[in-house]
Amino acid sequence: MNTMIYYSFSLLLLSLIVLIIGMFKPKWVFLWMDKPGRMAVVIFASALFMIGAVMFGEGNKQLKQEKAALSTPKTSEPAAEVPAPVTPPPPQQ
Repeated sequence: MNTMIYYSFSLLLLSLIVLIIGMFKPKWVFLWMDKPGRMAVVIFASALFMIGAVMFGEGNKQLKQEKAALSTPKTSEPAAEVPAPVTPPPPQQ
């Protein structure tokens, strides 16, 4: 399985958790802000979700390419026959 798919699932789950927690307590998501709004949480969670969705799509694309490469038989042309080099006999004295 592709690791990008696993990471995308983690990121999608993180975006869902950020959205749920941020709707109730926006301060828990944006610790550094004095008065964070819920709209900022929605934008941040949406950005995380979009990144995770793109990663999932790219991971599936890579997985399909890997499966296609394994399933198609590789046609290799027969190697050209190269004659063995002829070594001259040693000189006689």
